[in-house]
Amino acid sequence: MRYRNATKVHKIPSSGRADEILGDIDVREAPIMNELGSALSNGGLNLPSVKRKLVGENGYVFDKRLRYNVRQNESNCRYRDIVVRKEDGFTHILLSSQTSANNALTPEIMKEVCRALGNAAVDSSKLLLLSAVGGVFCSGLDRTYLIGRLSKDRRKESCRITETIRDFVKAFIQFKKPIVVAINGPALGLGASILPLCDVVWASEKAWFQTPCATVRLTPVGCASYTFPQILGVALANEMLFCGRKLTAQEACGRGLVSQVFWPSTFSQEVMLRVKEMATCSAVVLEESKGLVRSFLKSLLEEVNERECQMLRQLWSSTKGLDSLFSCLQDKIHEG
Repeated sequence: MRYRNATKVHKIPSSGRADEILGDIDVREAPIMNELGSALSNGGLNLPSVKRKLVGENGYVFDKRLRYNVRQNESNCRYRDIVVRKEDGFTHILLSSQTSANNALTPEIMKEVCRALGNAAVDSSKLLLLSAVGGVFCSGLDRTYLIGRLSKDRRKESCRITETIRDFVKAFIQFKKPIVVAINGPALGLGASILPLCDVVWASEKAWFQTPCATVRLTPVGCASYTFPQILGVALANEMLFCGRKLTAQEACGRGLVSQVFWPSTFSQEVMLRVKEMATCSAVVLEESKGLVRSFLKSLLEEVNERECQMLRQLWSSTKGLDSLFSCLQDKIHEG
């Protein structure tokens, strides 16, 4: 579960032969929102519009303005809010939501990820790479969807949504091949909680992590109630889950949530270099090695997942819990 002795930052010189320079692109990033729509600041992430060069390898550029190009090059068009690319030795899933802002998660998006994981589990790929298009990796549960659905029929919708969250998390727990995650930007809520369920987590220097569960009137999901204390220690885990403590990429690396941090300008190159190197290993060795590391935790994590989703369902089914959620949203709107 713990990623120890992680190298903090590794920089490589940019090579014109290996990189594809995609010109000057004017990037205007939208405010990053947490699971209930409160704008979150993070120093340099809220800079005014700047011109920068984006470096990619074979079209692997995690920029929202290039989403169309990524989709245009994808031969498999069965998904709406994610992109799935079958590469030599690995499957690449990119969060690329068309229906929510900042790659927020709705039940429909989570079902698409589950379907992609199911397909990757039985194909010839040796491992899975999970990343995102745009400046945000994942902003957690989609608050607009949540409020809209729960306000109509809280009992029915609370069951349906929590069952989808349970299946989404369970898909990561049960996936037998190694999962590599490339965190290009902020990861919030459920988007951060699932990281300990993956096997290798690489982050850009621009990434940061936050699980403001209690502060937005939610209980932990994604097995964070177990994995965060195990990885981060009880004190820091409590501060993240109860107080909304934010971790920088370097802090997350030092604590074991992230294995390595890379410079933003070479992030995609560093990731692809390592993923391709992993893909040269034996599929049997990779899968069996993961089994040895993870097998004794699987049943425990599944039990934690069930308990967390049951608690969340009870919270959303109650008038008191739902009123607290709506009240928090109103407070965030007034603050904005």
